[in-house]
Amino acid sequence: MKLLTATREGQGDRDGDFCYAVEGELVFAGFVCATDRRDPAGGCGCGRAFSGLNSLRATTTALVRDLDLTYDDVRLALSAHFVAAGMGPDVLDAADFEEMLEEEVEQTIRYAQVWEPGAIVGRRLDSVHLRTPAVR
Repeated sequence: MKLLTATREGQGDRDGDFCYAVEGELVFAGFVCATDRRDPAGGCGCGRAFSGLNSLRATTTALVRDLDLTYDDVRLALSAHFVAAGMGPDVLDAADFEEMLEEEVEQTIRYAQVWEPGAIVGRRLDSVHLRTPAVR
């Protein structure tokens, strides 16, 4: 399955680039604060970054990789991320947690399906865009 992973590739190509996530870890388009919703180029950077599922740290570039993972693997990884981030079913209503989890799993999978493995992508709020095409 094609998924997005943290990468340092492409870092520095644009002002405001950063990579605090662990190279190669799965990432998803994390939540965006009110400040970045108003101006994703400013604020804390969450409006232009992906969140690392394991490190809980962010990066502005992600690499598309074809990984031997299933839907259930992605769901488990995102669930563990939310629990570690303090947003588990013990904090949120269990039904709300399940709804949030399903939406994020679908979005995480969908964002990577557009590009070929090896492509570098970026983010601006709710959209993911190509930064560097895959080398063939």
